[in-house]
Amino acid sequence: MPGTRFTDIRRFDTIDSTNRYLLDEARAGAAEGVVAVAEHQSAGRGRLGRSWEAPAGANLLASVLLRPGLPSDQRYLASAVVALSAIEGVDATVGYRLGIKWPNDLLAPDGRKVAGILAEADLSAPTPGHSDVDPAIVVGIGVNVNWPGDDSALPDHLVGVAASLRQLVGGPVDRTELLGAMLQALEPRVADLGTATGRERQAAALAQACTTIGTAVRVELADTRFEGTAIAVTAEGHLVVDVGDGTRTVVAGDVVHVRSRT
Repeated sequence: MPGTRFTDIRRFDTIDSTNRYLLDEARAGAAEGVVAVAEHQSAGRGRLGRSWEAPAGANLLASVLLRPGLPSDQRYLASAVVALSAIEGVDATVGYRLGIKWPNDLLAPDGRKVAGILAEADLSAPTPGHSDVDPAIVVGIGVNVNWPGDDSALPDHLVGVAASLRQLVGGPVDRTELLGAMLQALEPRVADLGTATGRERQAAALAQACTTIGTAVRVELADTRFEGTAIAVTAEGHLVVDVGDGTRTVVAGDVVHVRSRT
């Protein structure tokens, strides 16, 4: 994308995983800014090993290779800036505003999921000859652009849960235009990750866009679950939930919105 660090865009008809591809490229010394885009992923995945199948060529499936040099407690900002940039890209392309559900989903105002994000870091020893580069973080995003066209394409358990941009705006959406708008929005946000002030700005933007804040939630952890009201996202990207007799901070877990934000 001209004017950005994202000039090396590699397109695939079919690939197992754009994240896996870029992690391999990163280990071989690839520079920040490589983008992998696929018409179809045969082994695409989300958080907790979840998968999402869509017809080839219908949606935007992309990953970006970042080397932001973030402090360990702020690596979450790599996925946050991609989420924020996707929101901007959608707004610029079709004039529709999405929100962020903690930790990594993009939702329509009615709560239906439109996109998911998965960040994976390679913190292994640098490849010989590349000891001067920062560790790689690959951030993948899958956006429901033109599929499903309507609810009849979805299994019953996803009706009312997932939606595409096409459904939301009433017509087809250009995936190439959307990717370009997203990468243009991502450039200044990635640049911000290089300074403490910039990181604070991106963390504040995440909190502003996070529709989980102010929402009644159910948090599902490996060994327990609890309910409360999400009240904040910390500087480290953790979710703070008011459980009535105090607060609990969620570092990682499944969060379900119990009711819409008011």
